[in-house]
Amino acid sequence: MHYEEALTWVHGLPRLCSAPGPQNERALLEALGRPQDALKFVHVAGTNGKGSAVLMLAGVLKAAGLRVGATVSPFVLDFRERFQLNGEMIGKEACASILTQVRSAMERMPPAQRGQIAEFDAVTAAALLWFAQQGCDIVCMETGLGGRLDATNAVDNTLVACIMAIGKDHTELLGDTCARIAEEKCGIFKPGCSVVAYPAQPEEAMRQIEACAAAAHCPLCVPELEDFHFRRGGPFENRVSYGGYDLNVPFAGRHQAYNAAVVVHAALALCEHGFSISDEAIMQGIAAAHNPARIEVLQRRPLIILDGMHNSDGARALAAVLRAEHVQGLTAVMGVLRGKNETEMLRALSPYLARIYAVQPPSPRALGAEELAGAAGRVCQDVSVWHDVRQAVQHALQSSHSGVLICGSLYLAAQVRPMFCP
Repeated sequence: MHYEEALTWVHGLPRLCSAPGPQNERALLEALGRPQDALKFVHVAGTNGKGSAVLMLAGVLKAAGLRVGATVSPFVLDFRERFQLNGEMIGKEACASILTQVRSAMERMPPAQRGQIAEFDAVTAAALLWFAQQGCDIVCMETGLGGRLDATNAVDNTLVACIMAIGKDHTELLGDTCARIAEEKCGIFKPGCSVVAYPAQPEEAMRQIEACAAAAHCPLCVPELEDFHFRRGGPFENRVSYGGYDLNVPFAGRHQAYNAAVVVHAALALCEHGFSISDEAIMQGIAAAHNPARIEVLQRRPLIILDGMHNSDGARALAAVLRAEHVQGLTAVMGVLRGKNETEMLRALSPYLARIYAVQPPSPRALGAEELAGAAGRVCQDVSVWHDVRQAVQHALQSSHSGVLICGSLYLAAQVRPMFCP
């Protein structure tokens, strides 16, 4: 297949199968010759912060001179963001080749097995096959959804498992309490692997993480909140001293400093597994990381912020940054997916917004702009519905005196970002 044909094929696979679980991924990997067995992993789960942690840690390991694979899900601008080697996306020709190999493997599977392979299963298998072919020393891999039943949980050679911030998202699949969700995420623990947990967890989630780590005989490390010392930098800069490290975290918000501390301890845990990672590599790799559409300042005058936050915890993290930066009176171009608790998201952000332009993200799961406007009208007096996202953004830029915030979904972020970063 050529590249466009390969994309059409993989996007045409089912989004979900009738019997989800890592057994489907294992069957596909078996047909591919078990490429995962040649790899070692840092496995990252959590509700928020997975992508930032994966990219910061991949930067650290690259700075240490290692050959590093990284999976990022979902992508923002280019499908190939999901396959990264030493910070570079896979080439189009290589991507087409690897997806063709996965398709051929699927065609060799019994029809009943083949029918259980979802899109994320195929993408995960393609990534693992490519990383094995490229001879990666280590792979930083984030889960797609949950952990226990996720396709990425088909791997066995996990050296370090990271549990990022736990919150209530995908409750219809993962459970309706933070404890149940944490238990699903902790399903990635392998006996004896090192575990690092995000420090500012809900209490019930942390208790569950501790119990799961103990049950799997995994040493658990949790950064101490009192060890963080924040230093004032420029606007939207994040400078922090933690554990003897002076960190320039390239993402705004205290939550990202906590993510960076998880990365520090993941790197130190890898040293215990035989890797050589200097303090300089840790600081350099974190500072060099880039993750688009995560409280990303696209422009400073006028202020334009793009954030792919997509749940109430993400909205609260964004609100904390806006509060810290004394930002108010923004015009928000906002679009969300259905079932993401838009009321809580709007309530968190409303103190910093003067008006809201409700739009519909380009996703079949999107909440209609009219429905979002109805919820927004309960927290903001100036709300309007826009059916053309580009026009909404352009009008917001022309009419706002305090700045523009584009937020609510990574699908929306992916649609808007090329307007500013072609």
